[in-house]
Amino acid sequence: MMVVSMLQVIIEFPGVTSIKEKRRSLVSLKSKLMHKFKLSAAEVDLQQSLQFGQIGCAYVSNKQSLGESVLHKALDFLETAAPGRVHDFQIYSEIYT
Repeated sequence: MMVVSMLQVIIEFPGVTSIKEKRRSLVSLKSKLMHKFKLSAAEVDLQQSLQFGQIGCAYVSNKQSLGESVLHKALDFLETAAPGRVHDFQIYSEIYT
């Protein structure tokens, strides 16, 4: 059995004055997530928005509880490390047999 657990998070960046500044913050957050939690991360939407960014993360494991636990820890990290605030998030898993 293989479980893919996914996190989608929208981060609000108040006070950001350029898309380049927002992207620099998102690239830094993605890099820290991938290194600290050993997961895949990408900017998945809202690329043209000045105030919001969306990151998608995926973690592959053999147990749903493990994957979702890692993603909850990643979300906690984002809530403290992001230069803005977490506006919305969703965590879910798909099971493949």
